Amino acid sequence: MTTAHAGTASAQVPTQSVYQSRVADYWNAEENPVNLELGMIDDLYHHHYGLGEADRSVLEEQDPERRRTRITAELHRLEHAQAELLASHLGDLAPEDRVFDAGCGRGGGSVTAHLRYGCHADGVTISAKQAAFANEQARKRGIDGKVRYHHRNMLDTGLATGAYAASWNNESTMYVELDLLFAEHARLLRRGGRYVTVTGCYNDTYGQASREVSLINAHYICDIHPRSEYFRAMARNRLVPVHVEDLTQAAIPYWELRRQADHLVTGIEDTFLNAYRNGSFQYLLIAADRV
Repeated sequence: MTTAHAGTASAQVPTQSVYQSRVADYWNAEENPVNLELGMIDDLYHHHYGLGEADRSVLEEQDPERRRTRITAELHRLEHAQAELLASHLGDLAPEDRVFDAGCGRGGGSVTAHLRYGCHADGVTISAKQAAFANEQARKRGIDGKVRYHHRNMLDTGLATGAYAASWNNESTMYVELDLLFAEHARLLRRGGRYVTVTGCYNDTYGQASREVSLINAHYICDIHPRSEYFRAMARNRLVPVHVEDLTQAAIPYWELRRQADHLVTGIEDTFLNAYRNGSFQYLLIAADRV
């Protein structure tokens, strides 16, 4: 049983599909250094990729331990820049506002939004292990009165209708059906509330999902959606895009650096780079208002 904070109803973790249970098992078992070592730098654990120009001088470092440390720190800087970019599109938030982090992972995005705006944040993850970890991090920071994490299904959260000024998904939409997801965001957001997603999607103009996209799906046990489906599903669920930004080129330096980080590579780096460069895969930010 997971109990929500004041202002929400108590809710059991919803029954999961077989696929959702596989995803939960994956994240409950996950101990990937590319997620953990980067977060240890400042206790901001991001489960997404980075943006912006990389400081390639870290690759010239001759001392092996210092090289490792510098590369790790630079990748973390790029990942945090991505989180800050997303947070900057959440609208004019006040400390009394509530925000919702769907598919929150180990919690870095919720902390980033709270530090930026002083707002209350609720994160939801299908992984009990991630929720417990994130709540412990919030407790250590002394912000657990305003930033809380719940072991729930982001398609059916049990959180209060219309209680949120902003909500987002950061690289987590590919684990769910978009109509079900956007319906829940539309329910949670107040009228005029802002929804933001940063996501990888396959490029419809390329045709069907490319070989690289299929490899990414297999690697992460996900199902990447076509670009056009985001806009159709938003329109069906009272979410009107106000800003769309193609971040594909800005994402490439992160992957170029990561593929040279021997202590962090996962084997998927070249696949991402090939997909971005051949145009079959895109990295987008979409901000939409709830009407």
